[in-house]
Amino acid sequence: MAKEKKEKKGGAQQEEQRAPVVARHSAKETPRLKERFRKELAPVLMKEFDLDNPMAVPHLHKIVVNMGMGEATQNAKLLDPAVNELGQITGQKPVVTRAKKSIAAFKVREGMPIGAMVTLRGDRMYEFFDRLVNIVLPRVRDFRGVSTKSFDGRGNYTIGLHDQLIFPEIDYAKVDKLKGMNVTIVTTARDDNQARSLLRHLGMPFRA
Repeated sequence: MAKEKKEKKGGAQQEEQRAPVVARHSAKETPRLKERFRKELAPVLMKEFDLDNPMAVPHLHKIVVNMGMGEATQNAKLLDPAVNELGQITGQKPVVTRAKKSIAAFKVREGMPIGAMVTLRGDRMYEFFDRLVNIVLPRVRDFRGVSTKSFDGRGNYTIGLHDQLIFPEIDYAKVDKLKGMNVTIVTTARDDNQARSLLRHLGMPFRA
């Protein structure tokens, strides 16, 4: 019995010693687009805009993915599939968005759940952008590029997507209804011209 306990203890110690090694091997690598931006694209943008300070180079700040669900004002349970699907698409837990004020005509009261939203930063932001431009957008039927007119005048860009099925993470058989969403790409660019150039270099397929 004592020998058996000793063997179990020895095995546990071996597992503890192995654990850090496994953790190191499973550590997340830098997203390829982020690495490419640092090594290739940032110097190009510095030269293009005649910038002396590398910190002044425009870059991605955050990406906000918003899925509105107006029907949720009548049935809050309709939000559950939207939250789950948005989580699958972005790899991050969404937050439920609520009405900021009451609108009697639409039977909306202040504080009512009306959608779901995710804000991506850092590595997840770059990974999502990479998948968006290289995998998701080309899956749109009759895709001919995105508009160059969807900038807000402050260097931010918004794309409207009609349904969630263009994301390969979504299982068609489990979708109860089509849900549209807005993807807002927030940059540090000083104006739309800088932002347009940044996104184009990152692979955004603008319409000719």
